[in-house]
Amino acid sequence: MNDILKVGNIEFASRLIVGSGKYPDFQTTKDATLASGSKLITVAVRRVNITNPNEENLMDYFKGTDIKLLPNSAGCTTAEDAITLFRMVKEATGLNLIKLEVIGDTAKTLYPDVMETLKACEVLAKDGFTIMTYSNDDPIMAKRLEDAGSAAIMPLASPIGSGLGIQNRYNVLFIKEAVNIPVIVDAGIGCASDAAIAMEIGADGVLTNTAIAQAKNPILMAEAMKHAVIAGRNSFLAGRIAKKPFATASSPTEGLIEFSHKK
Repeated sequence: MNDILKVGNIEFASRLIVGSGKYPDFQTTKDATLASGSKLITVAVRRVNITNPNEENLMDYFKGTDIKLLPNSAGCTTAEDAITLFRMVKEATGLNLIKLEVIGDTAKTLYPDVMETLKACEVLAKDGFTIMTYSNDDPIMAKRLEDAGSAAIMPLASPIGSGLGIQNRYNVLFIKEAVNIPVIVDAGIGCASDAAIAMEIGADGVLTNTAIAQAKNPILMAEAMKHAVIAGRNSFLAGRIAKKPFATASSPTEGLIEFSHKK
């Protein structure tokens, strides 16, 4: 089935986005990404080199593949930081598709500062960036970010790296109802079933990093995430049955064969 994820004017054949952090080396990052089937890998450009050609560069490992790099502003705590970073990245690499994240609580939750995020989104959209925005799971803020120029909303499932899965499924549904751009569940995915659930409730995509990178077998987990996202998406499109508080026979009850107990 030709089920394309479209962000702005960019199309992706996979609805799974993966991260590049926490791997032991760039080769493992590449191997896991290829196993995942993802066409988009997000990179914390303040921590992972993609701009300096004189040092080991992640971009070199993905040459010859159809996988795009998605710079993110992890580590930025103000709108000004994020704006400056992305302008520098664009000048150095030409990359225009970005993942905007501005963190408000760097000590415990890594929750986003939504007001600073909104400020940065407004400026970066005017600069012509295609912005995928990490946010909390608030449908009101999601709508404001869409109005500010975001091309996709990426609400957290639970705190970054926690592996807790989706803590409030209804908020994902509320965000889907509030906006007309893709909703990609981001942060907190711990295993393949978490990704499948996100897709089953109607998310347009899933982003995961730690669940793959820190699995005992990252390549195998990457493959599991690939199949989970596909299965969850197909389940959503197929339409689940209604939940009932009582049993319903799975075979017809009319025309039953009558048994005679007479000897």
